[in-house]
Amino acid sequence: MSGVFIDGQWRAGRGPERVSTDPASGEVVWREATASEADVAEAVAAARRAFPAWADQPREARIAILRRYKEVLVERTAAFAEALSRETGKALWETKAELGSMAGKVDLSIKAYDERTGVTDNPMPFGRAVLRHRAHGVMAVLGPFNFPGHLPNGHIVPALLAGDTVVFKPSEETPLAGQLMVEALEAAGVPAGVVNLVQGGRETGQALINQEIDGLLFTGSAAAGAFFRRHFADRPDVILALELGGNNPLVVWDVGDAEAAAALVVQSAFITTGQRCSCARRLIVPDDASGRAVIEATAVLMDRLTIGPWNGEVEPFMGPLISVRAAQTARAVADTLGGERIRALGPVEGLGEAFVTPGMVDVTGVDTPDEELFAPWLQVRRVASFDEALTAANATRYGLSAGLISEDSTLWERFLNLIRAGVVNWNRPTTGAAGSMPFGGLGASGNHRPSAYYAADYCAYPIASFEAPAVVDTLKDIKGLRG
Repeated sequence: MSGVFIDGQWRAGRGPERVSTDPASGEVVWREATASEADVAEAVAAARRAFPAWADQPREARIAILRRYKEVLVERTAAFAEALSRETGKALWETKAELGSMAGKVDLSIKAYDERTGVTDNPMPFGRAVLRHRAHGVMAVLGPFNFPGHLPNGHIVPALLAGDTVVFKPSEETPLAGQLMVEALEAAGVPAGVVNLVQGGRETGQALINQEIDGLLFTGSAAAGAFFRRHFADRPDVILALELGGNNPLVVWDVGDAEAAAALVVQSAFITTGQRCSCARRLIVPDDASGRAVIEATAVLMDRLTIGPWNGEVEPFMGPLISVRAAQTARAVADTLGGERIRALGPVEGLGEAFVTPGMVDVTGVDTPDEELFAPWLQVRRVASFDEALTAANATRYGLSAGLISEDSTLWERFLNLIRAGVVNWNRPTTGAAGSMPFGGLGASGNHRPSAYYAADYCAYPIASFEAPAVVDTLKDIKGLRG
């Protein structure tokens, strides 16, 4: 096995060598030469050549291959999940769930295509009006490191079902995950050129978006999303589906059980070591005894969380950040922010430098940057009224997820009507999302093309047709015709 997969062949890339390591131990898990600019061009050319035959196949043939892909994922779950844990540092319970989501994506995508981008046939006096959908062509997929299997899989499976071909560049932090996914697609019988893999860093991604692609499907940071918008400003023919980050609010109001609320806060803010785009970054509570009780209960629960390596003797709640550099950056940024520290974002005794303890800071009355710190870091703001809580929750340029913890259904209705976010949860973690629903946000969190169930929408375009079975004399319909 080598670093690139182009036109059905694995081979060494012609770019620089890269290494991926287990952030918990520093052990090397992947080392290969990455793709050069020429490799990227060849991958796009291979996808372009493969597109007509793949798109022209009966849809049932594409479905059969992707159902076989699902079977391969199920067969390889144990080994694939362990590889994901080694490369990301995530606990095995998380990576096994990720593999389950990847396998489940196939049937969900088939259903979504039928419901959202299938065929509609309406009778007309002259024959019929038909709505069909067709694939765009070559899709570039750029994957993130936090869910290096599930999130790119959520673009690739719907694209392949629609008849698109794919050039996939995984995150440079998680190349092994991308390789294993493409190996599974190859084992399922995806034809040569339909899926191509190019490994590498930012320069590889730049080479890919400079090619004549038909779409860019991206999950990642808001800064990268803004760059892609600018890059493709003069290329309206390229469809962009951008699922970006969030500075997500979680409001707790009128809750009698502070410990129950704290459990939801912890699951919202610190799961996956805070490395989910839907994690709560801002906790908004009443400036009274009930709000202080929620803050205190959250701090107590934070101290009970097990932090450790994925293969430790005790199953961890959270592992390390993706790299030592990420941990150093997160701690440095947290140290510069104002507010009263409740818990520091600090080192974990006895573990490596990529591990951090979850942090929490009270920023009431403090102006803070409207930025996403991709780490287990929670800012608390105390306010006097629910109206102020709503105002504070919406005080962000992002709009991915938001949550309300409250036993008052009237407050929930107000929150649901007034909050600006694409994923809005009530008495559930902000990170909760169903594959049978859309996933995406507004503002700096996306470009109004949500993924998950709605990925079908950006993987195919509509064709509207008037059709008649025979040529009929329509001279009488021509107005003003001279005799």
